[in-house]
Amino acid sequence: MKHVKKVSRRTRAVTGGALVAAVALGGFGAYSANASSPAPAARAAVAADASNKDLTQSTHLTVDAAGRAAQAALDAARKDNQRVTVAVVDRNGNTIVTLRGDGAGPQSYESAEKKAYTAVSWNAPTSELAERLKQAPNLKDIPGTLFLAGGAPVTAKNAPVAGIGVAGAPSGDLDEKYARAGVAALGK
Repeated sequence: MKHVKKVSRRTRAVTGGALVAAVALGGFGAYSANASSPAPAARAAVAADASNKDLTQSTHLTVDAAGRAAQAALDAARKDNQRVTVAVVDRNGNTIVTLRGDGAGPQSYESAEKKAYTAVSWNAPTSELAERLKQAPNLKDIPGTLFLAGGAPVTAKNAPVAGIGVAGAPSGDLDEKYARAGVAALGK
């Protein structure tokens, strides 16, 4: 029979705390590495890849720009005393930033992300896409989409690079007004 040493509660707590801290710091380091500008070696690799005909490049919104757009949309809603959530997704539909305003309903978080995803996927405001449902009702069956007004695409050279979704105002028209305020903040 193998002898197993009992570990005190204090030792388990300290070890568990150290493990949580290590994981948190590792995650922060990964986030920091992803949020920073590319290193010179990475820029050189991109330049070398530009001549490779088997590869393609795309334009993406920076974390700073996404944060600025989300804050502008949230500020526009606050000005009208609306409690909303704002989400910004990249060209691939991945969430870059989500800001949940004070008092925003719990449903608004997921709705804002889905509206942003829908807007960037079709490169059109979600209010226009909601109208398309009349001719193609099966569009609503596409996973991750939400065909309600409140999403606006962000474009560069007429190509979608991001989507901004807002949810929580009493109407989709207001949600979309705030999403467009986020888009407008990027042009400044």
